[in-house]
Amino acid sequence: MPNKVPRKPIKNILKENTNMRMGANTDLMVQLDLLLFLHRLTEEARAKAFEEKSATIKAHHVQAVAKKVLKSLRG
Repeated sequence: MPNKVPRKPIKNILKENTNMRMGANTDLMVQLDLLLFLHRLTEEARAKAFEEKSATIKAHHVQAVAKKVLKSLRG
């Protein structure tokens, strides 16, 4: 079973940075969104590393695709 991220720090960050009321599971949605973003970023970086015939994902691979991934995920 995968380890769970503590909910309390995420709730505290959300409460500090907004004056709006939050739903009961808002912190879980933020956590899920973060995990989906990281998954997409790593998949794109892996593809970039594969294009360059590199066996490992390096920082410049992540930086090369980060702007594209961020732009595609804007709401």
